[in-house]
Amino acid sequence: MHYKELTTENLLNETSQTELSSAKYFRISGIQTETFWIIEKVLDGDTIIVKEEFGSESKEIRLYGLDAPEVHFSRKMREDEAKSHIPASLLKEMGLLSLEYVLQIAHPGTRVTLLTECKNQLDFWLRQLAYVILPSGECLNELLIQNGWAKASNSYYCSLLPNYQNINTLARTQKKGIYSFIDQF
Repeated sequence: MHYKELTTENLLNETSQTELSSAKYFRISGIQTETFWIIEKVLDGDTIIVKEEFGSESKEIRLYGLDAPEVHFSRKMREDEAKSHIPASLLKEMGLLSLEYVLQIAHPGTRVTLLTECKNQLDFWLRQLAYVILPSGECLNELLIQNGWAKASNSYYCSLLPNYQNINTLARTQKKGIYSFIDQF
């Protein structure tokens, strides 16, 4: 009987793409990992509320490196309307589609791991910024951009922003998600 030698190359060849794609998040310098969180509520395409699985703490999480259209008429929607020249009513419809996508892949009750860069932990509104790793090992942030339901944005900088910008360009070129309706947002 012959045994396959255990080498890094053999392990990489046998590891799925999903595992490889999420591994880069855990290698970010100064990353803080928080496990045992459950999605309590999805507010929109780039913000969720999570609660501790074995505790009572809840917190609002803003996803790193992306922006999704708003789902409510607000100051931010007026700003987005002025910048994009897209009517607020259409932006709202796109925001609702983005929200629906998140609810399909990360519905309330989904267990997640939160990864936060120590040098960039909070947004302007003092919400925690995070990469959200799903039970499948995929990153919610990346899936949203990859499938065209959010755009890469430097509003909340993250180490993987250049990667997200490339993924966003590909989604726009392939007319995925929101880009199947409009050219930019």
